[in-house]
Amino acid sequence: QLQLVESGGGLVQPGGSLRLSCEASGFTLDYYAIGWFRQAPGKEREGVSCISSSGSSTSYAGSVKGRFTISRDNAKNTVNLQMNSLKPEDTAIYSCAAFIPADNLPVQAVCLTSPDSWGQGTQVTVSS
Repeated sequence: QLQLVESGGGLVQPGGSLRLSCEASGFTLDYYAIGWFRQAPGKEREGVSCISSSGSSTSYAGSVKGRFTISRDNAKNTVNLQMNSLKPEDTAIYSCAAFIPADNLPVQAVCLTSPDSWGQGTQVTVSS
């Protein structure tokens, strides 16, 4: 059974940082492209960032570019999302998902396809 588990969420003041982790169990993560998504109360889920299976290609939503960094450690079977300069509008439940890679698609398009697995999510609250 493919399972993804997110961790690292919490309450942080504006301008602060958090590091989210997405860990896989039951399968090796290095085959998959991984995307981070978030959903704020009353809003639709939006893509935050995506990383290719090798880690050589990444993409970011415009609202987080320059503040968030996605990375992967295939030896530890994890993908991380470093979030800096957090803003109140970053408050949401953050989830990761695993996507089968496609050589003919850029990584941001891969993370728009139907995922093989979703995590349960971790709450991030940015508030003073």
